Amino acid sequence: MESREIIVRPIVTEKTSNMREESNRYVFEVASAANKIEIKRAVEDIFDVHVEKVTTWFTRGKMRRRGQHAGKTPDRKRAAVTLKEGDSIPVFEQV
Repeated sequence: MESREIIVRPIVTEKTSNMREESNRYVFEVASAANKIEIKRAVEDIFDVHVEKVTTWFTRGKMRRRGQHAGKTPDRKRAAVTLKEGDSIPVFEQV
């Protein structure tokens, strides 16, 4: 898998902003088939930083209704990436 296929999008919320400020951790939505080694290489390749630790988890989709029609949002895989001290990702700083 190519680096740009592994990292789907950054997750920017109040909670992830606090994680970034307190412990230099960045959260991304990643491809469900990607493992920690591939995620680490992709982040290092795309953003030119040094990754110390990768933590992954699945977020289950929720049931949603529109009138009589019921559906489910897709399941997603997320990864929290801890960077080496002094490194940062400028994309997050602009938001």
